[in-house]
Amino acid sequence: MDVDFDGKLLLVGAGNLGGALLRGWLASGMEPGKIVVQDPGPPDHIIDLMKTHNVSCVEEAGNQSDADFSVVVLSVKPQIMDAVLPGVRPFVRPNTVFLSVAAGKTTGYFEAGLGDDLSIVRTIPNTPAAVGRGITAAFANSNVTPAQKQHCDHLLSAIGEVVWVENEDLIDVATGVSGSGPAYVFYLAECLALAGVSAGLPDDIALKLARATVSGAGELMHQSPLDPGKLRENVTSPNGTTAAALEVLRDSGDMAELMTKAVAAAANRSRALAK
Repeated sequence: MDVDFDGKLLLVGAGNLGGALLRGWLASGMEPGKIVVQDPGPPDHIIDLMKTHNVSCVEEAGNQSDADFSVVVLSVKPQIMDAVLPGVRPFVRPNTVFLSVAAGKTTGYFEAGLGDDLSIVRTIPNTPAAVGRGITAAFANSNVTPAQKQHCDHLLSAIGEVVWVENEDLIDVATGVSGSGPAYVFYLAECLALAGVSAGLPDDIALKLARATVSGAGELMHQSPLDPGKLRENVTSPNGTTAAALEVLRDSGDMAELMTKAVAAAANRSRALAK
């Protein structure tokens, strides 16, 4: 996967997600000289990464105010975005696209803070990006050119898959499905381990079985061309052990309905945070 392109890139924020992006870009062959990182205190492992690859790092973005960046990646917590925007305002150029990975910050927010004619891509990645297996939902405003969209797609592909939505409201829905989704899976593994302990397994064995089962099933689903429903059917023999367990899950409540409510709650919270 090639993430190379003409021009320079400014990465504002090198924490967990920003660091994952940086690792992905460098691993994919992006020229280190094209990257400038702005972070007053990146983690030690990111400092080591930047030193190894000779990536420039500055404490304040304003120190690069004369630079012409093709892409400015905003990877800071939403709570501090108001304080960050004034420092990146000098980088607004006709050829610059701003790529945000900050949850809850709309394109309208950035247009109000940086200019109506701003090219902005709003995204919601998820935590498996840390191991290159994330998925990112992205939305481009009307100012983003096809070339800019392609550049952003390549950059985001360094941490996993990318899907584009045509309606910005769907970013909130994607937040409920994939942005918050890893927590649902972790909770499933947690509950599965507790159930094993309740049935008599030692704690360490129950946890190991649960972790390996959830991660293994995820990898099988990743590699298989079959949809999840078919994979479930393939492991469910009539009147077998899996069928008995699924019957209990269904009798205890409609899991599909429960998940629908959970995703809706996360999406509504995402909308509320944007206000």
